[in-house]
Amino acid sequence: MAVEPEHASVNGRKKPQRPQRTHREVADELRARIRSGVLRPGQRMPTQAQLAAEFGVERQAVRGALRILQSEHLLTNISKGAPATVAERADRAPAGPAAPPQPTTVALAPRIASAFEAEHVHIDAVCLTAVSLTLAMGEPLRQIYAGRLKPAKVDVRVLLPSRSIDLAFPVPVGGRRGRDDPVHERWLAQRNAQGQVLRHNLLALRATHGIDVRVTFRALPFTPPVKLYLLNNTEALFAYYTVTRSEAQIGQESLPTYDAQGVRSMLFAFEQGDGLRDTTFVEQSHLWFNALWETISSELELTD
Repeated sequence: MAVEPEHASVNGRKKPQRPQRTHREVADELRARIRSGVLRPGQRMPTQAQLAAEFGVERQAVRGALRILQSEHLLTNISKGAPATVAERADRAPAGPAAPPQPTTVALAPRIASAFEAEHVHIDAVCLTAVSLTLAMGEPLRQIYAGRLKPAKVDVRVLLPSRSIDLAFPVPVGGRRGRDDPVHERWLAQRNAQGQVLRHNLLALRATHGIDVRVTFRALPFTPPVKLYLLNNTEALFAYYTVTRSEAQIGQESLPTYDAQGVRSMLFAFEQGDGLRDTTFVEQSHLWFNALWETISSELELTD
């Protein structure tokens, strides 16, 4: 019986049935484990052979991934003879000029967790739905419930688009269908659901840990072309919403839409005190946010 080409062996090993991960994809996964605390500072990494087997890649890809993490000061003692070691304070994401731009899903959670080390946590955000912020808040909440963090006060302010405006995105390709717009309704449901989860999870800290928590939302009269997170008046995290054409599955119908995947947006970090450029950016970002909050924004109810 003939052997199918995709299962034919080469040098005693079967060809992979799907593309192998790249060294950058391996680095992204290992970085996420370090940032989330799965791999802790001072802990030995698995051997290169173990990592190659786990990810289904060649050792060359593993070595490339480890070199990336070493260049980001997340790993030490990289050599052929022994497993690498997670660097001390590797769980603290770099900010300012030391921080390379990273996808929001990678960069935001560790910076939010670091902000929660302060006695008074103050977070301001401008975004489209608060999905990324809600996901990122999971890390400091886990650390609070584990007893590793205990802020006395948490203030969160979020600016989101108003339900009554004509959003620039997401929108159906070809424009909205009058008042009957399932794309707009899906965005609204997501905005409300994410905001409600964020508020519920944070306010729960009052009862469980006695933390003074305030969570406030206000509505913007425009679609924000960027997302911005301001942490404890000292950091600004900034990303562009890049609009692309995609397919939205709404009920039984697949609709072509123009939308932005905010969780994948590359986040740029700025920190006050890291030079005039970063300090000025943080200060101007706070002025911009406060101006929107105090002038043209309006009350926002997270209801249908």
